[in-house]
Amino acid sequence: MAKKEIVFQNSNYSLSYEILNFGKPQTILFLHGWGSNKEIMKQAFGQTFSSYQHLYLDLPGFGHSSIEAVIDTGTYSDIVHVFLKALHVKPFMVVGHSFGGKVATLLKPEVLVLLSSAGIVAPKSFKVKAKIALFKMLKPFFPKSFYRFFATKDVDGMSQTMYEILKRVVNEDFSEQFLTCKAKTFIFWGKNDAATPLASGEKMHTLITGSHFFPLEGDHFFFLKQNKQIEKTLLEIGF
Repeated sequence: MAKKEIVFQNSNYSLSYEILNFGKPQTILFLHGWGSNKEIMKQAFGQTFSSYQHLYLDLPGFGHSSIEAVIDTGTYSDIVHVFLKALHVKPFMVVGHSFGGKVATLLKPEVLVLLSSAGIVAPKSFKVKAKIALFKMLKPFFPKSFYRFFATKDVDGMSQTMYEILKRVVNEDFSEQFLTCKAKTFIFWGKNDAATPLASGEKMHTLITGSHFFPLEGDHFFFLKQNKQIEKTLLEIGF
């Protein structure tokens, strides 16, 4: 594991990363999802794509990377862009899981691989709508810490800054970004994904012109068991 110090908009960021297969001519950047870190991506793909250099990054606020302010997905992408320039690395492929898929899309790589990517806002159930309405009604009468009682389980152990970021990014609609995406795109999805439903992947596929869509067995973290199938599919189709 290594650290890279960068400055973005007058703020210092210490970004944790790891490189495998150092020196290979082409680089694949792997970006994890919300509440995770680079280790899960390395666990899945560390033994795949042996002909390519791998770059695993803890996004700001996750793993061993710092966070300085409440930011949105666009700013995450800008920070990663500065980081890549500082390393003098230009990945030809970016693999993004969930939240990392949105960041990957904004980086506009030559080849984009989305794993149960976030970015399609699914309709909220009546239960969720009622919970939000009740929270808004009671919020003025309770301290800030009260939010955790109503919040998603994703906030467990989360700092206030990261919670504010989550609130900002969770409902970002990336339909326009997918519609204008020019990358050669491969979309893989867990058939039993409850976090980002399969219908979201199907819609993403219709939005991204020329994209390839592959539903695979598994849940939101299907790629941990389907890593070899993902590698095989990509290598067989070709980049």
